[in-house]
Amino acid sequence: MPTTQEYVQTDRERAFLERVEDVQYKREIINGLAPFFDERAPADMMNFYSSDELVQLRVLKGSPRDVEKRMPVKVTRHYFDLAVKSKPMQRLVKASPDETIDLAGSEDPGNQMDYSPVEGLLHKYEMGLMYVVSTCSAHCRFCYREELIARKEIARKDGTVAKKGLAQIPEVTAYIREFNEQVAANGGRHPDSGREKLREILMSGGDPMVLANSKIAAWMAALAESGIESIRIGTKEMAFYPKRFDPTFLAMLDAFHETYPDVGVHLMIHFEHPDEFLMKDDDGNYIQDGMGVHQWVPDTLTAMRGLLSRGFVTVENQTPIIKDINDDPDALRLMQREMKRVGAENHYFFCGRDIVAYKAFNVPIERAWQILNESQKGLSGVEAHARLSITHYKGKTEVVAVTDKPIAGLPGAENGVVIFKILRNAGSAPDRCKVCIVGRNPKAIWFNDYEDRVLFDEAGLFAYNRVKDAKSLAAH
Repeated sequence: MPTTQEYVQTDRERAFLERVEDVQYKREIINGLAPFFDERAPADMMNFYSSDELVQLRVLKGSPRDVEKRMPVKVTRHYFDLAVKSKPMQRLVKASPDETIDLAGSEDPGNQMDYSPVEGLLHKYEMGLMYVVSTCSAHCRFCYREELIARKEIARKDGTVAKKGLAQIPEVTAYIREFNEQVAANGGRHPDSGREKLREILMSGGDPMVLANSKIAAWMAALAESGIESIRIGTKEMAFYPKRFDPTFLAMLDAFHETYPDVGVHLMIHFEHPDEFLMKDDDGNYIQDGMGVHQWVPDTLTAMRGLLSRGFVTVENQTPIIKDINDDPDALRLMQREMKRVGAENHYFFCGRDIVAYKAFNVPIERAWQILNESQKGLSGVEAHARLSITHYKGKTEVVAVTDKPIAGLPGAENGVVIFKILRNAGSAPDRCKVCIVGRNPKAIWFNDYEDRVLFDEAGLFAYNRVKDAKSLAAH
């Protein structure tokens, strides 16, 4: 989308950006299914898909069930080399005909565009999220942003239909300044919505780490200059290509911290399974040292240590629980232990979102809660911080509990209940921590599967009205 405003860098910004170095990275990406169809992929990669799988996928080309039309196919050499020994990793990046058996789902999951005051920016909570790029080094088949990655046209609330645009520095920083000026002039709350200062931004996409250091640095500096106090970078590059976190990127972070020492920096990484970072032997068993300590993939450990050695940077892992990838308590337990052991934090686990074709990927909500609960048995208090979240249209909602026994005197609770609690509510957060109780449905994979068994809903999860004004979000 064309930029309509001019952005002028400060002397401080220019001095910082002059210190940033860009280098070329050799990700050795295989793009699409064509290299496998036409036998142009490297010889050692040709067996990634069986001949039967390729026949099935080729038959779907050009049809309504074309898997690449739903979501582009992409994998890096690093990820392939590890995935050879891992069925979960293969499931994560390999296209499969089952993706398009049922194409039900939302073209704009969570009605995110309702919360977009300027193109490429979502201002839903106390923070903003930016789409800064529309691709990644490799593509997860269950991607929450499949509509952005696939560059699909989205029907917006105003009736227009267009692809989601990317954030631009002039528009985003102008919005931040204007919003925060109104907050300051009104005694710390926005005059329309009652919201506090916009103080935190998540750089997302796509994956910001596919951008050059100079582009990431330009965004970080512009956000800092506009008054943002904390910057997150959401990335799966630690799994797809850990060499990206090289000395030049770390030097950029160091220079940023020297220039803007009061601005927090947080890397939000995405490991779905311990196979993505732990070494395996030829028999597929994890390699441990003489003390029983699991051995990390060397490039990944180097990257993690580079980040974690910087006291001004935090690293937090978050992941959805996806069918046939990580719906395994033992795998999640090991992942949580290893994250904490090396110094990273466990942030959220998610139930799958209502993306197009979500039924091919989502684990039933109650099962996801049971998996996470089982995985955290045997974890210490510091290891078991992560909660299970499902992203309702009103905001992040925790799956608090699933009961097994009837609740006496409560009609509809004969088979137990599920308790939801709103964790992060849009706007001025009027419904934060309110709960909703529904009768159990072990097959439920999205909220609509509970519509006929709502028992108590102070949170309003089943009485949702879309927002009217993304800029004010009053009382939403």
